[in-house]
Amino acid sequence: MKQAALSIEQLAIGYRHKVVARGLNAELGHGSMTCLLGANGVGKSTLLRTLAGFQPPLEGHIYLEGHDVRSISRRQRARQVAVVLTQRADATGLTVEELVGLGRSPYTGFWGTLGDADRDVVQRALLLTGIGGLEHRRADSLSDGEQQKVMIAKAIAQQTPVILLDEPTSFLDFNSRIELLLLLSRLAHEEQKTILLSSHDVQLAMQLADRLWLLSDSHQLTVGTPRQLADSGALGTMLQRDNVEFNPHDFTLRVHNVPQEPGKGPERVSEGKEY
Repeated sequence: MKQAALSIEQLAIGYRHKVVARGLNAELGHGSMTCLLGANGVGKSTLLRTLAGFQPPLEGHIYLEGHDVRSISRRQRARQVAVVLTQRADATGLTVEELVGLGRSPYTGFWGTLGDADRDVVQRALLLTGIGGLEHRRADSLSDGEQQKVMIAKAIAQQTPVILLDEPTSFLDFNSRIELLLLLSRLAHEEQKTILLSSHDVQLAMQLADRLWLLSDSHQLTVGTPRQLADSGALGTMLQRDNVEFNPHDFTLRVHNVPQEPGKGPERVSEGKEY
């Protein structure tokens, strides 16, 4: 049986005086895109930060290709896991090409000088993400959507089998969110990357993700394909809210009894607004 790219066993996450969640068990397969879903405050970012090595686990184990991360050096880990965070990078004075080139730091010497092979990797990352024409632009002049692509290109240039992304579609318009998730899906399937991203784009995640990690309000982690989680009722339970109906057959959400805005016609309720 093929080893999972990343797996967790009885993992507890949180801080010195506060456990956010414990007893978490899951794994990520090669060449797949997994979306981590859950309400604000349930611990999605804390889980990703723990997997990325930004904070230590309180209990349990994290394995990369079957090796406990505690036995792996920081440089080795940087060659296995790339991280894309929500906030914009401090790219003052850097061109897009230079910022993406920082992804080569786990492989370059002390001064970070790029060789010809490194520059080839950077160029390929720019082309894969569709931003080859932006390489000489100042990175801090880009739109949110363009900068997110730059940070993903930087992660690709890092040449890690695993990429973790914390809310990569935040602050993007709807079309940009679709474009970004389609890009990540292509990278997973065509480049055999293992991608885990947290998201509030439930509708898109259900349609585009290979698997879902559902972190519930009670901090329990449920794992499966969108179809498996819809059929089991786990998705419906997570999405259940007043006036919201989840259809497990076609993954649609309907909002009922939505009042019209004042001043825009007579007050009435909708028969079911789909989104």
